Amino acid sequence: MKTYNGKNKRLILCVTGPMAAGKNAAAAILEKKGFACADADILAHQALEKVNDAVVTQFKKLAEEKNIQLTDVNGKIIRRNLGQLIFGSKELVEAHEKIIFPEINRLIEEFAEKNAATDIVINAAVLYKVPFIKKCDAVLYVDSPLIQRLFRARKRDGMPFSLILNRFKSQKNLFAKYKNSNADIRRVRNTGTLLNLEKKIDVFLKKLYED
Repeated sequence: MKTYNGKNKRLILCVTGPMAAGKNAAAAILEKKGFACADADILAHQALEKVNDAVVTQFKKLAEEKNIQLTDVNGKIIRRNLGQLIFGSKELVEAHEKIIFPEINRLIEEFAEKNAATDIVINAAVLYKVPFIKKCDAVLYVDSPLIQRLFRARKRDGMPFSLILNRFKSQKNLFAKYKNSNADIRRVRNTGTLLNLEKKIDVFLKKLYED
């Protein structure tokens, strides 16, 4: 069995945090240390392909009413347009999640089974919304000051500050939501270099194995 500390017990971790805080960087550091990494965003794309028809059935009428093109010429959902349709509506987001989250959870379970002999990390913003969170040994919550996140997101995505702030607002109380899921959550602040972040992750892993 391939594990971070060489012991015959693998770790299952979730790496999460608000937008532009550095969770992707943290996941890459863990992957470099030997963890198998699954990106929930990529799995979400795969899941949407699986449930494409169900999502179209759910939202087609509303999209027509709002004059939003929900699908392309091949009948595949245009993700940006779907986001435009449901963003800002708690009810619509929940309706979408009821369709897609079971498939995302299935794909994560499948990934875990395929990598049963090694430590794994799930890089996900909202893993607390799916049952797999209960199988995680710990949650590494990567955070950084809002102003740093704002300019990182601006540089990375090129979006207007107003849109970025709306995305930030949609992730309000993310830490508390993980706490409410009874996850063993530990915060790491990403305020410096990648080397500094790696050192903090090493401390996180050491404490995790000592507990």
